[in-house]
Amino acid sequence: MEHSPTSDYQSLNSGITAGGNPVNALLVVDMQVDFITGSLAVPDGPSVVDPVKDIIGLPFHFRYASKDWHPRGHISFASTHQGKELFGKTTIYPPEDLVQAKGQDTSAIGERGLEQVLWPDHCVQGTLGARLIEPLREDHFDAIISKGVDPGVECYSAFTDPWGLLITNLERLLRERRVTDLYVVGVAGDYCVKESAMDATKFNAWNTWVVKEGVRSVSTEGKEWETMKSAGVGIINTVSQLKEKLGV
Repeated sequence: MEHSPTSDYQSLNSGITAGGNPVNALLVVDMQVDFITGSLAVPDGPSVVDPVKDIIGLPFHFRYASKDWHPRGHISFASTHQGKELFGKTTIYPPEDLVQAKGQDTSAIGERGLEQVLWPDHCVQGTLGARLIEPLREDHFDAIISKGVDPGVECYSAFTDPWGLLITNLERLLRERRVTDLYVVGVAGDYCVKESAMDATKFNAWNTWVVKEGVRSVSTEGKEWETMKSAGVGIINTVSQLKEKLGV
C-alpha cells in the first residue's frame, strides 16, 4: 500500500523549520559500479540511474554522496573467511585497536558481536567497481563520504559503523550547513539507504526523507519501508512528488 505524501510529510518534525527557510540537502548512497552493474549489483539496478540523475539536478542547497571504499581483504568479503560461502553469515566483533582508541572496555568485545552477511568482493579502493556509475560524477557533489575504510569494520550507514568506532564527517557537514531537510536516494534500500536514513533521524536535527523512486533494494519484500517509517523517516514515493515538495 502506498502512502500519500501528505500523510508522510506530517509525520515529521515541522518545528525544525519553524521561523526559517528550509535548507535542503541530498544524500546519494553508494551509486557505484559494483552495486549497479558489477559484482554485487542490486536487482534492476540500472533502472535507478536516471531517477537519481534527475534528483541530483533539483535545486538542493547541498549534495553529498557516500561510497563504500573497502581495502582488499575487508571483513565483509566472503573471500576473507576461509571455508565460508558467498552470502553466508558469520559473526564479527569490533577490532580491539579501535575499541582501545575510543577508550572503551576491551574485555566486553566478545559481547558485541554482530551478524555479518558475507558479500562478494566489491568497491575495492582504486578499482573500477568503486567508481560512481556513469553519468554520475564526483564533481556533482559538495563532498564524498567514504565508509567501510577499515579492514575490520563493516559500515552500511553513511554516518558511522554499528559500534560507533569510525564516524564520518557527514553529521558535521549537515550541522555546519544548518540543514533542515535531508533527502536520501541510492542503493541498497534494505541496507545502506535504510541504515543511513535511520541514523539520520537519531540526531533530531533535521527531517529525513527517502525518495522511493530513487532507491533499489536487494530484497523484493519491501520490509525496509515500514522499518524506516517507524523510525521517523518520511517516504516520498516519486520524483514528481519530490519536485512538488521542493516547489519546482
